[in-house]
Parts: sequence; C-alpha cells; structure tokens
Amino acid sequence: MVKYSAAVLLAVATTSGAFAPRQSLAPRAPPLSQSSKAATGIEEVTSTTSVGELPREKKKILKEPELWEYNFGLQDPKIPLPHGLVKDVSPPEKFQITEEQIRTLEEDGVVHIKGVFDEEWVDYLRKATAYQVDEPHFWAFAGTASKLYDYIQRNVWQTNSAFARFYYHSAMGHVLAQCGRTDEIRVSTDLLMVNPNKGFKWHQDNQNGPITWDEGLRFWITMDETPKDYGAPVYLRKSHFNQAVDEQAVFVDIEQAGLEEYKNERLEFRTMPGDMLIWHPRTIHKVDGPADGIWTSYRRVLGGTVAKGGSKYHDKRGTGGVLSDLGRHGLKDMDPLKSSFFPIVYPQFDKQEAEERDSGKVGRNPVDIVSKIGGMATKASGERFNSFFKVLGSR
Repeated sequence: MVKYSAAVLLAVATTSGAFAPRQSLAPRAPPLSQSSKAATGIEEVTSTTSVGELPREKKKILKEPELWEYNFGLQDPKIPLPHGLVKDVSPPEKFQITEEQIRTLEEDGVVHIKGVFDEEWVDYLRKATAYQVDEPHFWAFAGTASKLYDYIQRNVWQTNSAFARFYYHSAMGHVLAQCGRTDEIRVSTDLLMVNPNKGFKWHQDNQNGPITWDEGLRFWITMDETPKDYGAPVYLRKSHFNQAVDEQAVFVDIEQAGLEEYKNERLEFRTMPGDMLIWHPRTIHKVDGPADGIWTSYRRVLGGTVAKGGSKYHDKRGTGGVLSDLGRHGLKDMDPLKSSFFPIVYPQFDKQEAEERDSGKVGRNPVDIVSKIGGMATKASGERFNSFFKVLGSR
C-alpha cells in the first residue's frame, strides 16, 4: 500500500500558483512603471469601541468549514449569465486589447489589463464564489484545513458549473488568445482563492497542468479592490528570461547567482474588480498580506493557466507538476492537448466537451491520483517538492 504524507495531500488540493502573504520589499524603491493606483475604500469587518476602551480583537470574515459541511460531485449554483447570454448557446464575448499591452507581457513577463469584466460579470463571479464558500467541495478540504486560505480549490470549473460557464461565455479566452498570439485557448488548470492567510514568498509557477512554460499563460481575475497597505502582487520584471532557477523549483531565492539583473526591477499591481493580471509562468512573483494573516475584507481571485493552440500533453509523473493533472483523460505523452479535461474556451467552447463535463466524466480519478503521485516517491522529486513548502510561511 502506498502512503502519502499530509504534505503531499495538501499539495494535491492547493500547490503553487496560489498567492499569500508576506515578505518585505528591498530597501530601495524599484521602478513601478505598470503599477495602478492604490485602491481605497475597502469595507472592513471590525468591532467598534467606545472612547477609553481597548480595541477588540480582529475577526475573520470567513470561518473554516466543519468536516460534515463538505460536498462531493457536481455543483450548480444556477446563476443567470450576464448581458442576456444564453447558457451553452451564446458565443463567448470579446474584449480588444492593444499591441502595446501584448508587447508589455512579452517583454516584462506580466501585464495588467484593467476593466475586462464589468459590474455584471464581477457580480456573477462573486455569487459563484459565495455559493462555493457556503457549499465547500471536498477537493478544497486539504487546502482550507491547512489554513493557507480561507477557501482554496483547484480545478473548480470541473465541479462548479458557474465557473465553467464563465470560461465558455466571457471574454477571458479572447483576451488570453490575443496575449498569446494564438487562435486557440484551452483551460489547463484553475484555482479559486479566497483570502490567503499564510505566505507564499518569491516563487515561480510550476503547477500549470501538463504543458510546458512556453505553451501556457497564467491569469488572475480579481473580484475585489486591493487594500492600500497589502495584497498587491509584486513581480520581478523580465524574470521569465532568467536561466538561473531550476524549472522544477517553486521557491526562488532572489539573492541567488543569476538573478542580479532582475531582483530590484519590481512591478507592483493594485488590481480592481474586473481586472486581469496575465503573466508568463516563469515570471518570479509574490504577494504580501496582512501581518497577522487575518483578512477583514474579501480578496477573491479566480486564477490559473491556459494552454495556447498547438500545445502537447506532457506526462509529468515523477515531478511536482503532476499535481495539477490528476484526471483519467487517457492522453499519452506528446499527444495533442485536446480533451474535455482541458476544455477549449476560444474561439468557441465545444458542446461535446461541455456535455462530458456536465455528465461527471471530467474530474479527478482515485486510480490516477495513486499512480501519478506514486511517481513522486523518489529522493530527487522529494527535494523538488520540498521547494513548495519553503514558499509557505508568514513574512
């Protein structure tokens, strides 16, 4: 019988690509040429006190689910689509970006695109997230119980139909297709993240599904304003060009040899509801959070990795990268990445793929979980996997 530590089970549900607090910035101020204005006006849940009273303890806005509150199988919040869109009928919307924004991504390794989604789409995502938090899925158990986030779930589109329909009908695929200069976009893996509590220090993303660095694009879709004092993602400009960091590593020591030209070139983004952040998977980044790990306001993000047209399936058994590919889809190494497990969302979603998802065919499979994670039981892969845990922790 193969036994797995709590560390491995934790990574199955979370893994890299999820942001959290906190590491101090370098003493000298880096250039922030892409930065947006700091957001203000976030409503916080705090206890009021009378004059002379001691401040009351800060309270988190979300509580950890009880064990019996977790759900299994498919979930459907039955939220109407915005703009009169018809579920599984209307084509995806479009949002035009500029050549300058595309070049910024290619040159800097990250770009902030403001106002991609209007108030109706933001409200839709918030309602889908509220449903998910109120009806937690079993695949969120390890990450949420670890207290990394108030709620975190990988491949949420597979279990919650509202997120699948967001990908099918929103302009997300069009924006990412333009950024990647490609005629096709497929969802490789995604992650719903609500309120990080523990820290991800400087890291690169290697939980991108079964694709290579250059076949993918990372994305972040924000549902809330960024607090003025913390929570803004920080990226090392042009660090996707670095040759110093091992591609299997998650944690990055920015003082290591080979990163001298990148470590002080920092870009900080204070995102607003409906914005997108898009970056190359190798771009080194982190996010600072509240020093005490207590979010008294919401920080809700839908993020993940998409695959460009022409991507191949890469079997990553024996590496930590396999943790974002735990479905029994039947693809073999170097097969074309065409499967309902990695649904096409641009130029048009595929109705057969959508039907397979709705029938429950798409999802994690216990047999594949055992066989794929079993390949990690080597000294080398254990050392690589340990890199993930170096990322965790407060500032």
